[in-house]
Amino acid sequence: MIGIIDYGMGNLFSVSKALERLGVPYKMGDRPEKIGDCDGYILPGVGAFPDAMKALDEHGFIPFIKQKAADDVPIYGICLGMQLLFESSEEGGETKGLGLFPGRIVKFPGVNPKGQNYKVPHMGWNKLKIHQPSQLLLTDVGEEYVYFVHSFVAQTDDDSILYATADYHLDVPAIIGKENLVASQFHPEKSGRPGMQLLENFCKVMVKQ
Repeated sequence: MIGIIDYGMGNLFSVSKALERLGVPYKMGDRPEKIGDCDGYILPGVGAFPDAMKALDEHGFIPFIKQKAADDVPIYGICLGMQLLFESSEEGGETKGLGLFPGRIVKFPGVNPKGQNYKVPHMGWNKLKIHQPSQLLLTDVGEEYVYFVHSFVAQTDDDSILYATADYHLDVPAIIGKENLVASQFHPEKSGRPGMQLLENFCKVMVKQ
């Protein structure tokens, strides 16, 4: 059973519909006690980092997520859900994150190394560059196009967590992971075949549903 963490800031409909298409059992809960017995978890997210951390705290999910991570329970963060797994974000002022991945979230500079302006948010389809093809999450996922929508980007010095990146005037951490924790900056449920394959790999390989 997959637990979808509902803290009021996730695109729950599209994620749940994707799991239904995959034939994966799931349940949603807005309190830890409602989904505490699941085998793996999805942390979706849409909106601002400070608001999301506040909502996670109000719903009692901060200690819950940290404990599940420590207990080696598989967790998949999506979009803002991925960013929340990092140590901090500069969005709306410095805000502490869950601290499960090293690094912080920063705003796209909006100017590339050549001094040319580019559009922020990063919105649209970009091609993945796979760095760790042997990871279970990436089984049958190639360097395909996936769908991004974000104004802030993860910044980390730990290359070991970078499963895949995408080029949007800088190397965007697109898929990250370590042990039982994985995440994608893009929306897998909106990314066609490769996105659905990622969700299937998480649910049926990492979680074995």
